[in-house]
Amino acid sequence: MDLTLPISVSESCAQRLSAISEAEGATQNLRVAVLGGGCSGFQYEFTLEGDAADDDLVIEAGKAAVLIDPVSLPYLSGSVIDFKNELIGARFAVENPNATASCGCGTSFSI
Repeated sequence: MDLTLPISVSESCAQRLSAISEAEGATQNLRVAVLGGGCSGFQYEFTLEGDAADDDLVIEAGKAAVLIDPVSLPYLSGSVIDFKNELIGARFAVENPNATASCGCGTSFSI
């Protein structure tokens, strides 16, 4: 994995985080983490948090930010953090160039 590739945030993700923050009346940052497990070996976890940890990568996204911990960072190198609003539902998603396979739901992957 190339650790030099930047991680970016799509405009739709930034807009959704801004809308969530406005509705909550406080900044809601999106934490993206990579955990072991899932049907393909690794899985993404998305949570909303107010503050970043000292060692997080913080990517500004509208009125909020995307937070990535140092353990997850290598697995997300070169990725785009996105928000998809499709017929099957709305969700945050990761377009990960490091993933060699993923499951149908898009929340787990292998490298």
